[in-house]
Order: sequence, then C-alpha cells, then structure tokens
Amino acid sequence: MARPYSSEMAKLADTFEWADSADINPLRKAVRTAGLSALRAIGSGGSLTAAHALASFHQRFTARIAAVATPLEAVEEPLDQTVTTWLLSAGGGNVDIIAAAKALIGREPRQLAILCGREDSPLAQLCHAHPFVDLLLYPPPAGKDGFLATNSLLGFTALLARAYAAEFGFETEWTDAVASLRPLLRENSNAAAAWQDATTQLWSRPTTLVLHGSSTRIGAIDLESKFTEAALGNLQLADYRNFAHGRHHWLAKRGETSGVLAFVTDDDRSLAERTLALIPPEIPQAQLSFAGNASATALSALVAALRVSGWAGAARGIDPGRPGVPDFGRKLYNLPLPRAGRAESLTGLTARDAAAIARKAGVAPERMAGAGELDRWRLALDNFRDQLRAATFAGVVLDYDGTIVDTRDRFVPASEAMCAQLERIATAGAWVAIATGRGASVRRDLQARLPKTLWPKILIGYYNGAEIARLDDDDAPDGSDGTCAALAPLAAALRNQPEIAQIARQTERRYQITLEAIRVMPESRLWDLARQIIMMTGTADVTVTRSSHSVDIVAAGVSKLNVLNHVRDLAGSSPLLAIGDRGRWPGNDYELLHGPHALGVDEISVDPATCWNLAQPGQRGPAATFEYLSSLQAHDGILSFAEGALT
Repeated sequence: MARPYSSEMAKLADTFEWADSADINPLRKAVRTAGLSALRAIGSGGSLTAAHALASFHQRFTARIAAVATPLEAVEEPLDQTVTTWLLSAGGGNVDIIAAAKALIGREPRQLAILCGREDSPLAQLCHAHPFVDLLLYPPPAGKDGFLATNSLLGFTALLARAYAAEFGFETEWTDAVASLRPLLRENSNAAAAWQDATTQLWSRPTTLVLHGSSTRIGAIDLESKFTEAALGNLQLADYRNFAHGRHHWLAKRGETSGVLAFVTDDDRSLAERTLALIPPEIPQAQLSFAGNASATALSALVAALRVSGWAGAARGIDPGRPGVPDFGRKLYNLPLPRAGRAESLTGLTARDAAAIARKAGVAPERMAGAGELDRWRLALDNFRDQLRAATFAGVVLDYDGTIVDTRDRFVPASEAMCAQLERIATAGAWVAIATGRGASVRRDLQARLPKTLWPKILIGYYNGAEIARLDDDDAPDGSDGTCAALAPLAAALRNQPEIAQIARQTERRYQITLEAIRVMPESRLWDLARQIIMMTGTADVTVTRSSHSVDIVAAGVSKLNVLNHVRDLAGSSPLLAIGDRGRWPGNDYELLHGPHALGVDEISVDPATCWNLAQPGQRGPAATFEYLSSLQAHDGILSFAEGALT
C-alpha cells in the first residue's frame, strides 16, 4: 500500500543531504562525455520531470541543444548515433523504460547513460549485459517512492545539478544553491509557511494556471505531472511571454473557475509583476518567490511544486501519496510499447548482420534497402567474413585502451575473463601482441594478470609502436621525459600555445607527444590546435592520431604497424588478426586495422573490404573483443574462427 504523502515529504531534507554528499565521480564522468554532444533525456511519470531538469542543465552548462522524450517517442523517433541519450528511472522496472532501453542499446548511440535508483532492477540487469552503457546507480536513502515521485525526483535532480556544476567549473553555484535550499526543506520553514498561506486561496477553484520563467520551469512541469496523476485539479502551464500569445484568453472566458500561481525569481521579477498586474483583480493570484542562482531557483521551484501538491490534495480531500489506482489503470500501466519492425523481416538480414552493416555504412539497412544499396553492402560483408573464416592466424595484435580495457576505467587492469582468453591463445603457442599509446603501465597490468611463463610469448608495442619488447622485459619502455631532436621544436611550440596550455596536459616521450584534455571539449578542438601548430612550425614527417582520450603526435617511422610487422618477422608468412577500437581515420588504430584481417570493436573505417565490427548488436569495446577472442580456436600455434562464429 502506498505511503501517505506527508511521510514522503518529511524525508526531503535527508534526501537532499544525501545528494549533496554522495560520490558523484561516476556521474561526473558520464556528464563529461555527454557534454561533447547534443542530448536527449528520456523518462516517464515522475522521471519525466527529472529528464526535463537534465535537459535544462545540459543546455545551460554546455550550450548544446537538449530535448526530452518519453519512452514511446524514443523508440519511434530514432536520432543520429552522435546524440547522447540518457534514460532516467527511479525503480528501473516499468515496461516502457525497459523497452526503450532495449531499443536504444540496439542502436548503439555514442553514449547511452542510465540513471537508476535500484541496483537489483531489471533495467540495471539489462545494462550489466551491455557494458558500453554508462549505468549510474544512485539509490535514494528514502527508498522507493509512493504513488508519486518525490524523494527520487529531488535526489536525481540535485545530483544532476551538482554534477554539471562541478564538471563545468561552477562549484560555487552548487554551494550557493545548497545554502538557498536547506531552509526551504525544513518542515517548519518560514518560506514554506508563506507559500502555503499564499496558495490557500487557489484551491476553491478547479483550474490553476502556472506561470514561470526559464529556471523555474522544472517546478511547473512537476506540478502539472502531479496534479494530473493524482487528479488534484486542472492545471495549465505557460512561461510569462507564451502566456501572452493566446493562453491568457482562458482567463477571459473561464476566469471565475480559475486561479493563477506564479513562480518568480529575481531575473524575471519585473516581467512577472507587469504580467500579473494586467490579470483581472477578481482572479486569485499567488506568487512564490525564489532567490539565488539558476540551480538554486530550479531546485527551489521543484521543492515548491512538491509542497503545493500536498496542500492542494489536502484542500481537495485527496492524499497525493495514495490517491487510489483503478483496475483499468493497472492494466494500462502494463501495456507493452509497440514493437519496432524487425530488420530481419524488412531486409532479410539477421540482427547481427544488420548491426554490422549499419555500423559500417552509417545508415540503417532498412533505408538502404529502399534505396537499392543494401545488396552491395551485404556482398561486402559476406566477402569479408568468408575471408576471415578461411584464414588461419599465427597470432593476434590488439590495441589496449578501448579494446582490452574500457576507456572509462583505463587504469584498472584487464578483466580476469579477458586475460584468460589471452592466456589461452598464448598457451596454445600463438603470438599475442599489444599495440598501445601507453607506456609501462600496460606492462605492469598484464604482468599482474598473466602467468610469468607466458611473458616471453607476449609482445608490447609501447608509445604507438615506437618501442617493442617482450612482456618479461622490465627495462622497457624508455619512459624518460623529453623528445627526440626531430620532435623537440614542435613540443616547445605546443607548450607555448596559450589555448593548449590551458585546456590540455602535455606529456613528452622520446618519439611521442601526447595531449590530453583536462576539461570537457570536443576531440576535434584539440586535434585542430595540434594540426595548426604542426603546420605553423613546418614540422614534417610526423603522424597525428586520436584515441578516445588523447591526441598523439609521433615521429617518422612510428606506427602500430611496426608491431604487426615485428610479429610477422617472428611468426612467418601466416596472417595475423588485428583488433582495435579506433579504426576510422584519424583514429590511432587506423593503420593497424587497414589490413585484410582486421576487426573493429567501436569506430570502424569506411572501407567495405576490411575493419568490420561483427560483434553482437548492443556490444562494443572490450565486450566485443572478448567475443572475438572466445570465437577463436587455438591449436599448435594456429588460430582460426570456429565454424559458425560471428553469425
């Protein structure tokens, strides 16, 4: 049975203190990635208000467009893969959010993040099966909400406000917001008492018009949600200027049954007061004023909406926490979303083949079929896979970050399951080689995971192939600071470029210069700056590549191909299998994955002859690598794909 609304309201202060002290590092990392692109926030019921809050924070802090969608809209209205997608669900169990999550996982957007309040939920379990998803688990201390979203909504909104402020350099904004909000959360606060007195006059009339500004829109949206879901009354929303475009006419025709509730901040006070002064005096008005910055007023308006819903319910004899649910409502709640047309029925492709072609061509196979282009891609896929299956390999050469380890946890050693596959291959006598932009940290991590007896059979190409050594060579690589003579002038010019000095960390090794962004910024910005300095200095014979976390500039002759060629010298004429995550130019695996026997696990080249991603739909990165390695048969130093693998 649902709890009384008053008991949930009594926990708001504790929920906010939890949001102010919870570890937001995982959330900040996800926000950092989200900040690189446009965003769509998805939620239903109370979580739809949190989705609106997320979209608002994203636009304000990143200046990138953000939109809100319900699960039905998310499933039926696909967006470009570059658009970041977030799903928000406190319980993680309703049929709509699960269906949306499954559909979006299959589309493999550049970032799919899920903010959930239950670790044991079906939604969380689904994410565990698809590790590329950013699963952000934040169970509120108040436990499960009642009929309406209360503590989870305040908790999620506060966490998002705090993470965006911290990640984009506005820590003081959050500090000020906390100071503004804490007094409003006390049950006996003067502000709450004033709000209650001001709104009492509204509840004798069935319809309430809520006027708001940009930062208080979240509170208005939540009021509409709660008034409708708990049947507290009719409620209409408008910002102060949209109210002037016809919506005021409601008061001209139905003013005797309506009242006006206005959310007012310092930023919109003048406009609000002039607007309200023009409303006929016989129509009751209530003004709720909020002080502070945009984060403070957004959260304050949300708290006001939660409180106002309780007061309206008390006046109208409805407990918003347990308004009663009709039988038809329960049946409606459990209706499934419409099933999207399956690619197999529309194109004749299996789900895996449809995903492989979509990744390679950048277009859904259904569209290609309509344009008469699908057969060409189907033939290219079949030819590549036949070639892969027919080959026998003397070894495998793998990228490290994004391929063996997840880039989000790149300094955590490779998983035991992944290392077990590497061990199995090396034990069978085949070569295992790692081509990485990193230095000794890779050696230390692999030594900690793999048996010492296998170390001589495992090669590492450090600093993008500048130095190649066996895993048992503790003297490799040369990690001393400073570059070779050919790179020294460029390194100095990069250090002296003002913008690079502010936005990036520069690391110099003998044959490599690495630039890593220290704040949220598009990968292309750092790349463009590096290329500009290279051209301005007239530096010749260098290669510039991008990884998931850095821009690498390497001297002439340095390439991950060096690792591939080194293994060929040791293994003879048998082919080698190459696996990496950045096969699309200017990714740092482009050269490695340009040969005929190359598999991608994330970004792949446009070449239809090679570098396909054949992983199961909804998988990428280390999960795809693990599938590839698991599909390899290893015997007497020879590797081959098992019959029926990757289909």
